[in-house]
Amino acid sequence: MVGLLRVFFFEKGAAYYWSSGPFLAKLATFVILAILSIYPTREFLSWRAALRAGQAPALDPSRVARIRSRLHWEIIGIVAILLFAALMARGIGTLW
Repeated sequence: MVGLLRVFFFEKGAAYYWSSGPFLAKLATFVILAILSIYPTREFLSWRAALRAGQAPALDPSRVARIRSRLHWEIIGIVAILLFAALMARGIGTLW
């Protein structure tokens, strides 16, 4: 929310941000990460009933591998977002 306020009402203005390659890459990476996080989140939420009953959830090894893979990709994505933020701060990739 604060980020959107900065883009549209404060700082350098929307035209500056929409012409910034690192900003667009950062935004796209954020959206991809949000989509990637749906599967692990739903899986974790499905474990609630077993956990409330004091039992360990039944874990299929293939599902665990998929969750682990998604989480690894999410970590890589977070690092990419930080890289894009650093590039933005340095003014690299700006069309102005």
